Amino acid sequence: MASLTVPLAGPVDLRLTLSVLRHGGGDPTIRIGPADVWRATRTAAGLATVRLRAIDRGSGPTVEAQAWGPGADAALAAVPALVGEGDPWQDFRPSHPVVERLRRRNPGLRLPRTGAVFEALLPAILEQKVTGLEAKRAYRGIVARYGEVAPGPAGPAGMRVPPAPEVLAALPYHALHRFGVERRRADTVRRAAARAARLEQACDLAPSAAARRLMALAGVGAWTAAEVARVAFGDPDAVSVGDYHLPHQVAWALAGERRADDDRMLELLAPFAGHRGRVCRLVELARLGPPRRGPRLPPAPWTRAAAF
Repeated sequence: MASLTVPLAGPVDLRLTLSVLRHGGGDPTIRIGPADVWRATRTAAGLATVRLRAIDRGSGPTVEAQAWGPGADAALAAVPALVGEGDPWQDFRPSHPVVERLRRRNPGLRLPRTGAVFEALLPAILEQKVTGLEAKRAYRGIVARYGEVAPGPAGPAGMRVPPAPEVLAALPYHALHRFGVERRRADTVRRAAARAARLEQACDLAPSAAARRLMALAGVGAWTAAEVARVAFGDPDAVSVGDYHLPHQVAWALAGERRADDDRMLELLAPFAGHRGRVCRLVELARLGPPRRGPRLPPAPWTRAAAF
């Protein structure tokens, strides 16, 4: 086991900050508890499990981290970015009354930067054009089948590291059918896995260049690229254009409008340039949106009989 203490520039709520990394309550790669957060990840040096706790003993807020596995040192080096220490949250001074209220309600919310592109891209691809329930179930099944046991005490607790890209790249497309993933998304997963090394380099690029690199991959569009950017790059301005719910949520929160398209959403977010993604995150956390008037989107037909 290795450990690290990170002094912070301000308070951090680890549960809020890192909940964006969890894909459903049964996600075996992350555990978010009342006192700590456990995360299993894959680094260039190998597998790692990190345990994080936010502590304030009077000298200021800190995060205490412990790590296990061959990638422990690399995982600890990534902790400051992971807990949002590089997030420019102090520059965010919204004048909109709703957004200001949400910011004050969540003073410890930071935007994490994992630096792990493929780990963010895999669940984003699985979430394309299906319900959240279907996507989370598929991700959970794929990690359980092709991931590895997390190092340290997290392993016996049932945690697993996301699958290695080379493992998924070598699969035939139909291997993912049992998890409710049709050929289009399965092929996108396999293409992304085969090019994972080049995609990881996007962390070193400017946001626009990183988005272009991601979208150069067939099957990855603006929505998927933004979902990756907001967690792998910690981009506070990333907006998931093309989302089924987000335009309506943003329009309801900022203008009291029940329905909106992407253009209207971007118009309303324009005054928050540089922090548009942060506004979206605050709106999502508050579960703001117009009252539902119809049934939820049903599962896609190819996922209904999936067995896990």
